Amino acid sequence: MFIVGVVGSEGPGQDRGGMRILVVEDNRKVASFLGKGLREEGYAVDVALDGADGGMKARAHDYDLLLLDVMLPGKSGLEIVREVRAKEISVPILLLTARDSQADVVLGLDAGADDYLTKPFGFDELLARIRALLRRGGARRADVLTYADVELDRVKHIAHRGEEKLDLTPKEFQLLEFLMLNPERVVRRTELLEKVWDLSFDPMSNVVDVHVAHLRQKLRASGASALLHTVRGVGYLFQRDEPA
Repeated sequence: MFIVGVVGSEGPGQDRGGMRILVVEDNRKVASFLGKGLREEGYAVDVALDGADGGMKARAHDYDLLLLDVMLPGKSGLEIVREVRAKEISVPILLLTARDSQADVVLGLDAGADDYLTKPFGFDELLARIRALLRRGGARRADVLTYADVELDRVKHIAHRGEEKLDLTPKEFQLLEFLMLNPERVVRRTELLEKVWDLSFDPMSNVVDVHVAHLRQKLRASGASALLHTVRGVGYLFQRDEPA
C-alpha cells in the first residue's frame, strides 16, 4: 500500500490543464486512490484494472503520461511498455512496482520506461515525478500562453484578459488552456471530453457545453470582443474573429 502524504495542490510546475493520464493498476483501492488524487490535482484520468485493457487504452488513445503497475493480470506493465514503444508512441511512462531490486529497475528502464517508483511511496513524490516527466515531454509546454489579449500562466495557475484577472474554476482553466494550445482550429466536443475530462464521462452529457458557456461569459465580462465561438454540429473555435 502507499505511504500517503498531504497532497500539495499549490506547488510549482502545475502545467496540467488538458493533460490526460492513464493509470493501469489491478488493486481497485489503489487505482481508485490514484484516480481520485490525480483528478483533484486537475488531470483527466482513465483507469484500467488489468493489463489487457490497459494495453488497449495505451495504444488507442492519446495520453500525456502512462502510470503502469508492473505486476498485472493478463499482461504485465513491462509488456505494455514494449508494445507502446514498438508502435513508436513517445508518451512518458512511469512504472509502479513493489519490487526494488536493481535488476528489475534496469529491466523496466530497458523496456522503454522513463522512470520507476517503488511501493510504498508518498503521493507528493508521485506528483513530483509526474511533473518532471511532463516537463520533459515537449517544448509545447510553455509556462505562459498568450493569444489576443488573453494571458494564461500555467505555473501560477492564473489567467488574465487585458488587465482583468479571470475568476476561473479549475475545469474552466483547463478548458481555456486546451483551447489556447489549439487556437484557430475547430476543437470537437469529443476531443474536449477526452483531453479535459476522461473516458468515464457520458459522451451525451452537456457538461462541455455548460463549461464552455460559463467560460465564454467570463471572457466577455469586461465587454471585450468574443473569442470563444460555437461551430454548430462540430465543436468550438478559439480565435479573434467570428468563423466564416
